[in-house]
Amino acid sequence: MNIAMLNIMLCRFAGPFILLVLFASVVVSFLGYEVTAPVLWLDGILIILFFTYYTISQGLTFYVFRRILQTFFVLWVIATMTFGLLRIIPGGPFDQEKALAPEVKAAIEEKYNLNAPLYEQYGNYLLRIAKGDLGTSYKYYDRNISDMIADSLPNSFQLGIFSLILAFLVGIPAGVYAAANHNTVKDSTTMILAISSVSLPSFLVAAIMITIFTFKLGILPPALWDGTAFYIMPVVVLGLRPAAIIARLTRASVLDVIRSDYIRTARAKGLSETVILYKHVLKNSLIPVLTFAGPLAAGILSGAFIIEHIYNIPGMGKHFIMSVTNRDYPLVIAATLIFSFLLIISNLIVDILYTYFDPRIKLS
Repeated sequence: MNIAMLNIMLCRFAGPFILLVLFASVVVSFLGYEVTAPVLWLDGILIILFFTYYTISQGLTFYVFRRILQTFFVLWVIATMTFGLLRIIPGGPFDQEKALAPEVKAAIEEKYNLNAPLYEQYGNYLLRIAKGDLGTSYKYYDRNISDMIADSLPNSFQLGIFSLILAFLVGIPAGVYAAANHNTVKDSTTMILAISSVSLPSFLVAAIMITIFTFKLGILPPALWDGTAFYIMPVVVLGLRPAAIIARLTRASVLDVIRSDYIRTARAKGLSETVILYKHVLKNSLIPVLTFAGPLAAGILSGAFIIEHIYNIPGMGKHFIMSVTNRDYPLVIAATLIFSFLLIISNLIVDILYTYFDPRIKLS
């Protein structure tokens, strides 16, 4: 067996196997069981190994290395712009304190180095970030921001993973189903549901679901994040709109691919419509979906602020909203950098996956 065949086999079978392992971990977590640290480490190692091997085997090492360097530059630009905007906007983090004596306010500003020149504050903050120290919160009684993120980000990430999987599991089959029944009642019904899901704001859907499933039927809890019953409504509300968008993108892409010459050839060979759709058409129809998946994953994985607020989920949304309201400079910058990092990494993964689903695409 030559190297090329080995690469094809590993890429063809290793990817689905890793997805199956990750999906099993997600299902176990959704059912309310704790996923132990060794399992999480195993999942992370499998992902890193697969992407490392795929990157090297496809000759993408220089491309990925260059993108990683760009990531550091982009994060520096974002941190700089956020730092500058927070200082330009009138007011400070302690201006809302009532009956705060001038000497007390001066002592607090000295403690947090807010009375130093801006260039000195900027330099000290960049140095702390480079060391992995995000600083302490101004409003949460000197709590370390790294600890706050470590406590809240897993909940936002868990909500995001559940919702992201739901969006793809519902959106892609719905889009294929609508395309397979093009210009029929089934197609129209599916698209009407998709358009309705896109049009309805998430806070309205959340309120409707709480009214029905909590107050009318009494089968689901209205808030918090403490088990399977608590997960259902937030995950459905957060995943509903992305699922509808994915369904529409998939339908349009499938209808475009299904008219290709090689699909007519597959039909001429006598292949069934199911085989044609899910083996030949679907894989080549996922490029538009992948393009949307990058920013979608970043937005969902960082936690939907409105959904977290409505369902009182202890995630990053609460900290981000309160940090902006309180002008908590270190927490605002930390939350912004986390969201930006997730967006950059998501787009990098999507770019690499382009070459997996369509080998004709070359990255350089």
